[in-house]
Amino acid sequence: MSSELQALVSNHTWTLTPLPPGKHPISCRWVYKIKHNSDGSIERYKARLVAKGYTQTEGVDFHDTFSPTAKMVTLRSLLALAATSSWPLHQLDVHNAFPHGDLYEEIYMTPPPGLQRQGENLVCRLHRSLYGLKQASRQWFAKFSEAIQAASFTQSKADYSLFTCKRGKSFIALLIYVDDILITGNNLGAINSLKHFLHTRFRTKDLGDLKFFLGIEVSHSKKGISISQRKYTIDILKHSGFLGVQPVLFPMEQNLKLSDIGELLKDPTKYRRLVGRLIYLTITRQEITYAVHVLSRFMHEPRKPHM
Repeated sequence: MSSELQALVSNHTWTLTPLPPGKHPISCRWVYKIKHNSDGSIERYKARLVAKGYTQTEGVDFHDTFSPTAKMVTLRSLLALAATSSWPLHQLDVHNAFPHGDLYEEIYMTPPPGLQRQGENLVCRLHRSLYGLKQASRQWFAKFSEAIQAASFTQSKADYSLFTCKRGKSFIALLIYVDDILITGNNLGAINSLKHFLHTRFRTKDLGDLKFFLGIEVSHSKKGISISQRKYTIDILKHSGFLGVQPVLFPMEQNLKLSDIGELLKDPTKYRRLVGRLIYLTITRQEITYAVHVLSRFMHEPRKPHM
Protein backbone atom coordinates (compact mmCIF):
# COMPACT_ATOMS: atom_id res chain seq x y z
CA MET A 1 0.00 0.00 0.00
CA SER A 2 2.86 2.37 0.83
CA SER A 3 4.51 1.58 -2.51
CA GLU A 4 1.25 2.23 -4.37
CA LEU A 5 0.68 5.57 -2.62
CA GLN A 6 4.28 6.62 -3.25
CA ALA A 7 3.95 5.81 -6.95
CA LEU A 8 0.71 7.78 -7.24
CA VAL A 9 2.09 10.81 -5.42
CA SER A 10 5.35 10.82 -7.45
CA ASN A 11 3.27 10.64 -10.64
CA HIS A 12 1.33 13.79 -9.57
CA THR A 13 -1.92 11.85 -9.78
CA TRP A 14 -3.71 14.41 -7.59
CA THR A 15 -3.40 17.55 -5.53
CA LEU A 16 -5.10 18.05 -2.16
CA THR A 17 -7.55 20.93 -2.25
CA PRO A 18 -10.79 22.09 -0.56
CA LEU A 19 -13.91 20.80 -2.27
CA PRO A 20 -15.47 23.54 -4.46
CA PRO A 21 -19.15 24.36 -3.88
CA GLY A 22 -21.54 22.21 -5.91
CA LYS A 23 -19.00 19.44 -6.49
CA HIS A 24 -19.41 15.89 -5.19
CA PRO A 25 -16.31 13.72 -4.65
CA ILE A 26 -16.24 10.06 -5.59
CA SER A 27 -14.99 7.47 -3.12
CA CYS A 28 -12.09 5.01 -3.37
CA ARG A 29 -11.02 1.74 -1.82
CA TRP A 30 -8.07 -0.64 -1.63
CA VAL A 31 -8.06 -3.84 -3.68
CA TYR A 32 -5.63 -6.64 -2.83
CA LYS A 33 -4.43 -9.40 -5.13
CA ILE A 34 -1.84 -12.17 -5.11
CA LYS A 35 0.03 -12.44 -8.42
CA HIS A 36 1.09 -15.97 -9.38
CA ASN A 37 3.70 -17.36 -11.76
CA SER A 38 2.80 -19.85 -14.50
CA ASP A 39 3.68 -22.74 -12.16
CA GLY A 40 1.28 -21.50 -9.49
CA SER A 41 3.93 -20.09 -7.14
CA ILE A 42 3.44 -16.63 -5.63
CA GLU A 43 5.19 -13.85 -7.53
CA ARG A 44 4.21 -10.89 -5.35
CA TYR A 45 1.49 -9.36 -3.20
CA LYS A 46 -0.22 -6.42 -4.80
CA ALA A 47 -2.28 -3.51 -3.43
CA ARG A 48 -4.10 -1.15 -5.73
CA LEU A 49 -6.05 2.03 -5.01
CA VAL A 50 -9.28 1.94 -7.02
CA ALA A 51 -11.76 4.77 -7.51
CA LYS A 52 -15.44 3.90 -7.24
CA GLY A 53 -16.20 4.80 -10.83
CA TYR A 54 -19.79 3.58 -10.61
CA THR A 55 -20.58 6.81 -8.75
CA GLN A 56 -19.41 8.96 -11.68
CA THR A 57 -21.95 10.97 -13.65
CA GLU A 58 -21.88 10.65 -17.44
CA GLY A 59 -21.35 13.96 -19.20
CA VAL A 60 -19.87 15.47 -16.04
CA ASP A 61 -17.19 13.10 -14.73
CA PHE A 62 -16.64 11.18 -17.97
CA HIS A 63 -17.57 11.09 -21.65
CA ASP A 64 -16.04 8.42 -23.94
CA THR A 65 -14.91 5.17 -22.33
CA PHE A 66 -14.11 2.73 -25.17
CA SER A 67 -10.56 1.35 -25.32
CA PRO A 68 -9.35 -1.35 -27.76
CA THR A 69 -7.72 -4.57 -26.55
CA ALA A 70 -5.51 -6.93 -28.50
CA LYS A 71 -7.24 -9.58 -30.56
CA MET A 72 -6.31 -13.18 -29.88
CA VAL A 73 -5.82 -13.83 -33.60
CA THR A 74 -3.16 -11.09 -33.61
CA LEU A 75 -1.35 -12.73 -30.71
CA ARG A 76 -1.38 -16.12 -32.43
CA SER A 77 -0.14 -14.54 -35.67
CA LEU A 78 2.79 -12.88 -33.88
CA LEU A 79 3.71 -16.15 -32.17
CA ALA A 80 3.58 -17.99 -35.50
CA LEU A 81 5.71 -15.29 -37.16
CA ALA A 82 8.27 -15.40 -34.34
CA ALA A 83 8.40 -19.22 -34.48
CA THR A 84 8.92 -19.45 -38.24
CA SER A 85 11.47 -16.60 -38.29
CA SER A 86 13.27 -17.57 -35.04
CA TRP A 87 12.64 -14.13 -33.58
CA PRO A 88 12.95 -13.44 -29.84
CA LEU A 89 9.81 -12.75 -27.83
CA HIS A 90 10.07 -10.26 -24.97
CA GLN A 91 7.48 -9.24 -22.42
CA LEU A 92 7.12 -6.01 -20.45
CA ASP A 93 4.79 -4.98 -17.67
CA VAL A 94 3.84 -1.35 -17.08
CA HIS A 95 3.91 -0.37 -13.42
CA ASN A 96 0.77 1.62 -12.51
CA ALA A 97 -0.30 1.97 -16.13
CA PHE A 98 -3.63 3.78 -15.79
CA PRO A 99 -2.34 6.77 -13.74
CA HIS A 100 -0.22 7.73 -16.78
CA GLY A 101 -3.38 8.82 -18.61
CA ASP A 102 -4.33 12.50 -18.51
CA LEU A 103 -7.75 13.59 -17.27
CA TYR A 104 -9.66 16.39 -18.98
CA GLU A 105 -12.68 16.32 -16.68
CA GLU A 106 -12.79 18.01 -13.27
CA ILE A 107 -12.97 15.06 -10.88
CA TYR A 108 -12.63 15.10 -7.10
CA MET A 109 -12.04 12.04 -4.90
CA THR A 110 -12.06 11.48 -1.16
CA PRO A 111 -8.52 10.88 0.14
CA PRO A 112 -7.53 7.22 0.46
CA PRO A 113 -7.17 5.71 3.94
CA GLY A 114 -3.76 6.59 5.32
CA LEU A 115 -3.39 9.86 3.42
CA GLN A 116 -5.81 12.20 5.17
CA ARG A 117 -4.51 13.89 8.31
CA GLN A 118 -6.69 14.43 11.35
CA GLY A 119 -8.54 17.71 11.24
CA GLU A 120 -8.08 18.20 7.49
CA ASN A 121 -11.10 18.56 5.24
CA LEU A 122 -9.44 18.25 1.84
CA VAL A 123 -10.18 16.15 -1.24
CA CYS A 124 -8.02 14.90 -4.10
CA ARG A 125 -8.35 16.82 -7.38
CA LEU A 126 -7.43 14.16 -9.92
CA HIS A 127 -5.04 15.19 -12.70
CA ARG A 128 -4.21 11.68 -13.87
CA SER A 129 -6.42 8.73 -14.54
CA LEU A 130 -6.92 6.18 -11.77
CA TYR A 131 -7.99 2.54 -11.74
CA GLY A 132 -11.75 2.27 -11.45
CA LEU A 133 -12.58 5.45 -13.35
CA LYS A 134 -14.84 4.94 -16.35
CA GLN A 135 -12.37 6.57 -18.75
CA ALA A 136 -9.19 5.13 -17.17
CA SER A 137 -8.47 2.47 -19.78
CA ARG A 138 -9.19 4.83 -22.67
CA GLN A 139 -6.92 7.59 -21.34
CA TRP A 140 -4.03 5.18 -20.72
CA PHE A 141 -4.25 3.71 -24.22
CA ALA A 142 -4.39 7.20 -25.73
CA LYS A 143 -1.26 8.20 -23.79
CA PHE A 144 0.61 5.06 -24.83
CA SER A 145 -0.46 5.34 -28.48
CA GLU A 146 0.74 8.92 -28.66
CA ALA A 147 4.13 8.01 -27.18
CA ILE A 148 4.80 4.90 -29.29
CA GLN A 149 3.77 6.61 -32.54
CA ALA A 150 6.12 9.47 -31.70
CA ALA A 151 8.86 6.82 -31.70
CA SER A 152 8.18 6.12 -35.41
CA PHE A 153 5.80 3.20 -34.85
CA THR A 154 2.70 2.77 -37.02
CA GLN A 155 -0.64 1.71 -35.57
CA SER A 156 -2.33 -1.19 -37.35
CA LYS A 157 -5.78 -0.58 -38.82
CA ALA A 158 -6.71 -4.26 -38.41
CA ASP A 159 -5.87 -4.27 -34.68
CA TYR A 160 -5.35 -0.93 -32.96
CA SER A 161 -3.33 -2.62 -30.21
CA LEU A 162 -0.62 -3.63 -32.69
CA PHE A 163 2.23 -1.22 -33.51
CA THR A 164 5.01 -1.89 -36.02
CA CYS A 165 8.21 -0.16 -37.05
CA LYS A 166 10.08 -0.95 -40.29
CA ARG A 167 13.42 0.69 -41.09
CA GLY A 168 15.29 -0.93 -43.95
CA LYS A 169 15.65 -4.60 -43.07
CA SER A 170 14.79 -3.99 -39.42
CA PHE A 171 11.26 -4.89 -38.29
CA ILE A 172 9.81 -4.58 -34.78
CA ALA A 173 6.25 -5.46 -33.71
CA LEU A 174 4.65 -4.46 -30.40
CA LEU A 175 1.34 -5.76 -29.05
CA ILE A 176 -0.25 -4.22 -25.96
CA TYR A 177 -3.06 -5.65 -23.84
CA VAL A 178 -3.92 -3.08 -21.15
CA ASP A 179 -0.58 -3.02 -19.25
CA ASP A 180 1.04 -6.15 -20.72
CA ILE A 181 3.37 -5.59 -23.66
CA LEU A 182 4.71 -8.16 -26.12
CA ILE A 183 7.66 -7.28 -28.38
CA THR A 184 9.20 -9.28 -31.22
CA GLY A 185 11.28 -8.56 -34.31
CA ASN A 186 14.48 -9.31 -36.19
CA ASN A 187 16.65 -6.59 -34.63
CA LEU A 188 17.67 -7.23 -31.01
CA GLY A 189 19.41 -3.85 -30.73
CA ALA A 190 16.24 -2.03 -31.78
CA ILE A 191 14.22 -4.10 -29.31
CA ASN A 192 16.55 -3.10 -26.45
CA SER A 193 16.34 0.55 -27.52
CA LEU A 194 12.53 0.31 -27.50
CA LYS A 195 12.61 -1.22 -24.02
CA HIS A 196 14.75 1.67 -22.76
CA PHE A 197 12.41 4.22 -24.36
CA LEU A 198 9.33 2.66 -22.77
CA HIS A 199 11.00 2.43 -19.37
CA THR A 200 11.93 6.11 -19.39
CA ARG A 201 8.38 7.09 -20.36
CA PHE A 202 6.23 4.67 -18.36
CA ARG A 203 8.41 2.88 -15.76
CA THR A 204 8.14 -0.62 -17.18
CA LYS A 205 9.35 -3.92 -15.78
CA ASP A 206 11.29 -6.20 -18.14
CA LEU A 207 9.96 -9.74 -17.68
CA GLY A 208 12.48 -11.24 -20.10
CA ASP A 209 11.54 -13.95 -22.59
CA LEU A 210 7.82 -14.52 -23.06
CA LYS A 211 6.62 -17.35 -20.84
CA PHE A 212 3.17 -16.41 -19.55
CA PHE A 213 0.83 -13.97 -21.30
CA LEU A 214 -2.90 -13.41 -20.60
CA GLY A 215 -3.25 -16.77 -18.86
CA ILE A 216 -1.49 -18.57 -21.71
CA GLU A 217 1.76 -20.47 -21.10
CA VAL A 218 4.29 -20.11 -23.91
CA SER A 219 7.03 -22.76 -24.34
CA HIS A 220 10.02 -22.49 -26.70
CA SER A 221 11.83 -25.45 -28.26
CA LYS A 222 13.83 -26.33 -31.36
CA LYS A 223 10.58 -27.36 -33.04
CA GLY A 224 8.99 -23.94 -32.50
CA ILE A 225 6.58 -22.40 -30.00
CA SER A 226 3.75 -24.18 -28.21
CA ILE A 227 1.00 -22.62 -26.11
CA SER A 228 -1.13 -24.15 -23.39
CA GLN A 229 -3.53 -23.11 -20.63
CA ARG A 230 -2.70 -25.78 -18.08
CA LYS A 231 -2.83 -23.54 -15.00
CA TYR A 232 -5.99 -21.85 -16.30
CA THR A 233 -7.63 -25.26 -16.81
CA ILE A 234 -6.71 -26.43 -13.32
CA ASP A 235 -8.15 -23.21 -11.86
CA ILE A 236 -11.44 -23.84 -13.69
CA LEU A 237 -11.63 -27.41 -12.38
CA LYS A 238 -10.75 -26.29 -8.87
CA HIS A 239 -13.31 -23.48 -8.70
CA SER A 240 -16.08 -25.64 -10.18
CA GLY A 241 -15.39 -28.60 -7.86
CA PHE A 242 -14.29 -31.06 -10.57
CA LEU A 243 -10.57 -31.28 -9.81
CA GLY A 244 -10.64 -34.98 -8.88
CA VAL A 245 -13.01 -36.32 -11.55
CA GLN A 246 -12.06 -38.99 -14.08
CA PRO A 247 -11.19 -37.80 -17.62
CA VAL A 248 -13.31 -38.86 -20.61
CA LEU A 249 -12.49 -39.32 -24.28
CA PHE A 250 -15.13 -36.86 -25.53
CA PRO A 251 -15.90 -33.37 -24.18
CA MET A 252 -19.63 -34.04 -24.65
CA GLU A 253 -21.79 -37.15 -24.80
CA GLN A 254 -22.67 -38.17 -28.33
CA ASN A 255 -26.24 -37.53 -29.47
CA LEU A 256 -26.89 -35.46 -26.33
CA LYS A 257 -29.79 -33.04 -26.64
CA LEU A 258 -30.19 -30.30 -24.07
CA SER A 259 -33.55 -28.61 -23.50
CA ASP A 260 -34.72 -25.41 -21.86
CA ILE A 261 -37.16 -27.31 -19.62
CA GLY A 262 -36.44 -27.26 -15.92
CA GLU A 263 -36.21 -25.01 -12.91
CA LEU A 264 -34.35 -21.74 -13.41
CA LEU A 265 -31.11 -21.37 -11.49
CA LYS A 266 -31.46 -19.02 -8.55
CA ASP A 267 -28.06 -17.48 -9.31
CA PRO A 268 -27.19 -17.74 -13.03
CA THR A 269 -23.96 -15.76 -12.53
CA LYS A 270 -21.92 -18.86 -11.66
CA TYR A 271 -23.06 -20.66 -14.83
CA ARG A 272 -22.33 -17.66 -17.04
CA ARG A 273 -18.91 -17.14 -15.46
CA LEU A 274 -18.01 -20.80 -15.99
CA VAL A 275 -19.10 -20.79 -19.64
CA GLY A 276 -17.21 -17.54 -20.20
CA ARG A 277 -14.04 -19.12 -18.83
CA LEU A 278 -14.56 -22.17 -21.05
CA ILE A 279 -14.89 -19.88 -24.07
CA TYR A 280 -11.47 -18.43 -23.25
CA LEU A 281 -10.11 -21.97 -22.86
CA THR A 282 -10.97 -22.72 -26.51
CA ILE A 283 -7.94 -20.62 -27.49
CA THR A 284 -5.79 -23.71 -27.00
CA ARG A 285 -8.42 -26.43 -26.66
CA GLN A 286 -10.33 -26.30 -29.92
CA GLU A 287 -11.83 -29.77 -29.34
CA ILE A 288 -14.24 -28.37 -26.75
CA THR A 289 -15.49 -25.60 -29.03
CA TYR A 290 -18.73 -27.34 -30.05
CA ALA A 291 -19.59 -28.36 -26.48
CA VAL A 292 -19.00 -24.79 -25.23
CA HIS A 293 -21.09 -23.47 -28.13
CA VAL A 294 -24.01 -25.65 -27.03
CA LEU A 295 -23.70 -24.51 -23.41
CA SER A 296 -23.61 -20.89 -24.55
CA ARG A 297 -27.15 -21.20 -25.90
CA PHE A 298 -28.49 -21.25 -22.33
CA MET A 299 -26.62 -18.21 -21.01
CA HIS A 300 -29.76 -16.04 -20.85
CA GLU A 301 -31.83 -18.38 -18.64
CA PRO A 302 -29.73 -21.30 -17.39
CA ARG A 303 -31.78 -24.07 -15.80
CA LYS A 304 -31.21 -27.12 -13.64
CA PRO A 305 -30.96 -30.43 -15.56
CA HIS A 306 -34.39 -31.93 -16.27
CA MET A 307 -34.55 -35.53 -15.02
